[in-house]
Amino acid sequence: MSEERRVELLSWAARAGAWIIEDEYDAEYRYSGKPLASLHSLDRSGSVIYVGTFKKMLFNALRIGFIVVPERLVEAFRIARSFIDRHAPTLDQAILTEFINEGHFGHHVRKMRQVYSDRSQVLAEEANRRLSGLLDVVHAQSGMRTVAWIKTGVPEMVLARRAQQVGLEVVPLSSYVSKYEQKPALTLGFAGCNASEIKRGVSVLEAVLSR
Repeated sequence: MSEERRVELLSWAARAGAWIIEDEYDAEYRYSGKPLASLHSLDRSGSVIYVGTFKKMLFNALRIGFIVVPERLVEAFRIARSFIDRHAPTLDQAILTEFINEGHFGHHVRKMRQVYSDRSQVLAEEANRRLSGLLDVVHAQSGMRTVAWIKTGVPEMVLARRAQQVGLEVVPLSSYVSKYEQKPALTLGFAGCNASEIKRGVSVLEAVLSR
């Protein structure tokens, strides 16, 4: 979304008295161009509730998230939080705070941004070399996964099942759609795989699509 559209959305929320829930867990992993400003950073009316998690940026077992709310909502959220869970992971939070304050978190994110960018490039190159005419794999500019549009006419559920049978997990894009019909595609993750694993995955996809 362009910055102009973001400003329009914020203006609408202010006029309507509406809340915008902003969840950008992949925001730290952008591989080209200037970082996009969050809605929260542009908000002047206190209409944005920004939510995030350290699960993607650090590791899955760290079940710590956060919410940045307008000042007038702080007390309401504090009360709601006390009803939901009275036993916050204080030790984990203290360790994470120290990790951030000492600069380790920023260093980690910068390092992983480059690692994931390299892996995204490997996927794009391998897909272009081996999957041309079978899958149109989008070169990810951010995040940890990308979309691969199916060009063979084989149903995405069939391809996902075939891939799983030979040890490769891919998710049909329709799994994320509840209302509108979507062109057949697969979602491919690359962040958790090294270069050799990505190349093997592309090879498996080639075999599956060529049946």
